[in-house]
Amino acid sequence: MSAALPAAAALADAAARLRAAGVPEAVADARRLLAHALAIAPERLTLALSEPLPEAAAARFAAFVAARAARQPVAQITGERLFWGRTFQVTPDVLDPRPETETLVATALEAPFSRVLDLGTGSGCLLLTLLADRPGATGLGTDISATALAVAARNAARLGLGARAAFALADWFSGVDGAFDLIVANPPYIAAGELAALAPEVRNWEPRAALTPGEDGLAAYRAIAAGATAHLAPAGRLILETGAGQGAAVAALCEAAGLGHAMLRADMDGRARAVLCMLPPPARF
Repeated sequence: MSAALPAAAALADAAARLRAAGVPEAVADARRLLAHALAIAPERLTLALSEPLPEAAAARFAAFVAARAARQPVAQITGERLFWGRTFQVTPDVLDPRPETETLVATALEAPFSRVLDLGTGSGCLLLTLLADRPGATGLGTDISATALAVAARNAARLGLGARAAFALADWFSGVDGAFDLIVANPPYIAAGELAALAPEVRNWEPRAALTPGEDGLAAYRAIAAGATAHLAPAGRLILETGAGQGAAVAALCEAAGLGHAMLRADMDGRARAVLCMLPPPARF
């Protein structure tokens, strides 16, 4: 029986394989996958590198590395992603929560809210983060994907938010009743012609319906802008994530729909990432 390969050697081999497959940040990904294979926190991996890699862990690690070399996202392989300091379950049925989407959370938390609507909720990361940071709030997450809603419901249960978060199968506002003082959405916004240029992790592994509405990429914004005024409480806010170069066009759509003056908010890289609109308060006579 051959001796177990040292964990450090397995890590070096894996990083080399991922580099050869064109994986960005190959070393960081290999480290994350090795920690997952060993069922330890990533920050404890250095302590384990001098030890032999157990056979079962080696088999898991090999499978993880093969998946990553095929450009499956790390979050799908490990089944989770950190977002706004909390861990969310991730599957191929939902978008992988991204750091730039935290711009919507920061914008939403600038003002009070008690009832939230998250359109196209996916993993539920937006809705559940907002509810976790505002203990008195309740919310509804909608999606056209039943499998995505199941992921969101599991995340709500994991975070202890099941009593304050509801989920419904809906195409934007269809079947949604009542008024909300905050509506958020990270809708599909990639134009059809831009899909081929996406990284394989996105193009081949994330749900197509969550990435693109086709054509110019603005169809979802048109639908949301058209329906938002009927579902916002007086002085309610609408916050939308946008893609590169879309901010001005989305702001114009919202203003044309009667949502007041739209403002752009930048992400951590200084790119216009979110459009913020507020429904004007009712006129007083």
